[in-house]
Amino acid sequence: MTRQIPWTRRVLTYALLLLATMFFLGPVYLVVVTALKEPAAIRLATAWQLPETWHWQSFVVAWDAFAPKLRNSLVLAVTATAISALLGSMNGYILSKWRFRGANVLFPLMLFGMFIPYQSILIPLFQFLRDIGLYGGLSGLILTHVVYGIPITTLIFRNFYAEIPDEMLEAGKIDGAGFFGLYARIVFPLSISGFVVVIIWQFTQIWNEFLFAVTLTRRATEPITVALAQLAGGEAVRWNLPMAGAILAALPTLIIYIILGRYFIKGLLAGSVKG
Repeated sequence: MTRQIPWTRRVLTYALLLLATMFFLGPVYLVVVTALKEPAAIRLATAWQLPETWHWQSFVVAWDAFAPKLRNSLVLAVTATAISALLGSMNGYILSKWRFRGANVLFPLMLFGMFIPYQSILIPLFQFLRDIGLYGGLSGLILTHVVYGIPITTLIFRNFYAEIPDEMLEAGKIDGAGFFGLYARIVFPLSISGFVVVIIWQFTQIWNEFLFAVTLTRRATEPITVALAQLAGGEAVRWNLPMAGAILAALPTLIIYIILGRYFIKGLLAGSVKG
């Protein structure tokens, strides 16, 4: 009887995990199956059925339609992620290792930026970007995501750098290293896990963001999320194309997580446990 209870719990646990997996992968299955069907074969009654013939042409058409938008999203996400990660790293370095008056007030004020809803600053942001000549282009959208990303990147790096012993920096100062020397030779080489977390987090958030993208860009500079929404609108939609486009749009974030995913949890927990 004592052996039967753990075995039953194990079976129940795996069954629940299997059901949860099927639940979360169900929409992915529908997207892939729909993308591989011909437009005439897409019906609600047969939505879960595999296609009788694999219609790969959907991906070719989607690529031709979305290639410029994918390029816009790639430039946006890579640039904004790199800048916000570097600025967050410098902020975390300063706030954790260089004590100055007002640091305990400045840091909470920076974190407050994470809780400001996009909708509340959309009109002032639009007017500001228009006044400085950055409205409608990728530069204004990049600036927006960098500013909105600084609070979370600063928090992650500050917690991460808190684990670096102060003695290492003191030894560097004795050797003659200054502010940037300590960062370049000691802090930055130890920041790989922190940068992995920030890159995955920021790249995913920026790539999938829609509200700023649809309101702050023009037709030629809109990212993939806006293009997908416009393609899926209307009454007569060839649903294989939006589904194929959604798969193409999801590939960059999926690739990033496959490459860096194993470092994500490790880096995310860095600084959360002392000792």
